Amino acid sequence: MTDAYLEIAGLTKSYDGKRKALDRVSLTAREGEFVTFLGPSGSGKTTTLMVIAGFEQPDGGEVRVGGVSMFGVPPHKRGIGVVFQNYALFPHRTALQNVMFPLLMRSVPKAQAAAKAKEMLALVGLADYGERYPRQLSGGQQQRVALARALVFDPTLLLLDEPLGALDKNLREQMQLEIKRIQRALHVTTVFVTHDQSEAMALSDRIVVFEGGRIQQDAAPLDVYLRPCTEFVARFIGDSNLLKARIVDAGAGIAEVEGLGLSRVLPEEARALPGGEALLLLRPEVLTPAEADHVPNRLVLAVEEIVQFGDSALVIGRAGGVALRARLPGRDAQGIEAGAQLPLCWRTDAGHLIGS
Repeated sequence: MTDAYLEIAGLTKSYDGKRKALDRVSLTAREGEFVTFLGPSGSGKTTTLMVIAGFEQPDGGEVRVGGVSMFGVPPHKRGIGVVFQNYALFPHRTALQNVMFPLLMRSVPKAQAAAKAKEMLALVGLADYGERYPRQLSGGQQQRVALARALVFDPTLLLLDEPLGALDKNLREQMQLEIKRIQRALHVTTVFVTHDQSEAMALSDRIVVFEGGRIQQDAAPLDVYLRPCTEFVARFIGDSNLLKARIVDAGAGIAEVEGLGLSRVLPEEARALPGGEALLLLRPEVLTPAEADHVPNRLVLAVEEIVQFGDSALVIGRAGGVALRARLPGRDAQGIEAGAQLPLCWRTDAGHLIGS
């Protein structure tokens, strides 16, 4: 038995018979879980979502929802709500009529459909906008109508394909909060597709990172960020310093790090590396001012450039001939100028070894 509500097993797909758009993709999602598919264009995330929805047929593999195989089930009978980036609203129907549409297609009486549609419009904050047409609504309001329409028939699963891509930054962030609020209120299992890393971090219970039609990592957001399992994930998620490292003493957690000399690393990570060759990941924010000369993992950064963000500053330079980036709180970056020699250090458990 499994507690998975959505089960994907061994999906394969090729559009040209040569390149694999999906290469044995397998994953699960629990009931009520918010799972984000994250990756660059062409990585397989949207293709996987379209297979779940039934709009694409895989060459092999299986999709099960609530323990029921979706093989041969047409999209409109899968009980799945879908929201696309372009919203796909009917321009000649009001917001209320757009939301009512899925219910009318399921032969729900008109009065009952109208009442449920009004309830959903209220849930997405558009109780007073039911009589407006899409052209009379802002992009964010249209997105809310599309979300209400996808949820009005109580779907077993909600699929969101980059629904915030057309919105400006402030509205996008506002809608992230709204989507998460609504998803929690309804406890609907949700798959969200995006290429925006911050969006994935903000929304997800779990992030599934795609590249080349394969899953690179499937983990909680902080695990994906702090403990990426491949070089691709480390580079794709957030900003990173990746340095070549050679394990000198795995038991003691000692590594020879490119440009930095002998450094302390986590012994359990060092012991897990066959051959002793690795990459050491140091996120810019884990590099902090060194308060003394003899702290572990100390380095001196020759500052070349400073990028101010107000609450923080990105300090760019070199240590031991190796390019490094450090993100410091604004107060710690005051007075630092290009040409400065900046002592920094990092906690041993803040670094992460990736097998090379």
